[in-house]
Amino acid sequence: MTFVQSFVPIWTVILAVGVFLYVLLDGFDLGVGMLYGLAPDTRSRNLVMSSIAPVWDGNETWLILGGVALLAAFPLAFVIVIPAVYFPVAIMLLALVFRGVAFEFRYRDAAHRTFWDHGFAYGSIVATFAQGVVLGAFIQGFKIDGRQFVGTSLDCFTPFSILTGIALVFGYGLLGAGWLIMKLEGDLQRAARRHGRWCLIGVLACIATVSIWTPLAQAQIAERWFSWPNTALLLPIPIVTALLAWTVWRSLDHAASSFGPFLGTVGLFLMSYLGIAISLWPMIVPYRYTLWEAASSPKSQAFLLVGTLILLPVILLYTSWSYWVFRGKVRADIGYH
Repeated sequence: MTFVQSFVPIWTVILAVGVFLYVLLDGFDLGVGMLYGLAPDTRSRNLVMSSIAPVWDGNETWLILGGVALLAAFPLAFVIVIPAVYFPVAIMLLALVFRGVAFEFRYRDAAHRTFWDHGFAYGSIVATFAQGVVLGAFIQGFKIDGRQFVGTSLDCFTPFSILTGIALVFGYGLLGAGWLIMKLEGDLQRAARRHGRWCLIGVLACIATVSIWTPLAQAQIAERWFSWPNTALLLPIPIVTALLAWTVWRSLDHAASSFGPFLGTVGLFLMSYLGIAISLWPMIVPYRYTLWEAASSPKSQAFLLVGTLILLPVILLYTSWSYWVFRGKVRADIGYH
């Protein structure tokens, strides 16, 4: 094993964990943003907003970490993937910026609060859909000549990527519903349970469709999942996913279960994430370049790893502390307790 090969697994774990934490943490607050548009009145919207107010802006930290890790550790993947998905990434960033502006201005510009309320909700939907398009384009692969992307900016918009965009809207909506069930009470919690059931139906339909579509479209993925003994070894993934889906559905129906829907949804996202990773491993530029082929030089990886390993515990510490401080239910009279 060469010097650079010894660092590639470490950077792979850092990148994979960073992406998953972004999907999980920013996913639930984007989901809350989408469900925010369904709140019936100003009091309800204030409570929904208060449920994420202390933590939402820190969740984008993981998006930055993921982007920097990709650039620093796997520059070849960065220069191919980013131009290929530039358009949806730009849409996502603009939606996130507008969503952030709407979050602040709804409190300071009362005369136009309805406009900012719509901006927060629709910004969440657009950002989520754009992320799903990026995911779908990544799974499908890119037009590459040598070491560069040679397609167009609109190649990423395909029926499959549109489907994954819709799937992520349902998925983040389910995460958001689970978060609101944990943080709210009464009618708003019951409404979150109803929204969660609809989102779960959408998530399961999309998971089934994507699971059928990808092996039919890519022979490599079909061989990975349906050749022996892989089929037997990977069988626990769909079984656990089905059990988690059943658990989430039951917990959405059970009024006493406040944490079950969110934790079960986290499990569904983890199973889906593992499924994608298994399908594409060890590719970081699907069907063309592996993690090792796209890695930066040994000195670059070693130098950047030192700073990253110092910074990561700090990020994890203040993120965990913020969630711990603002634990508990949100109420109109006293906020958190």
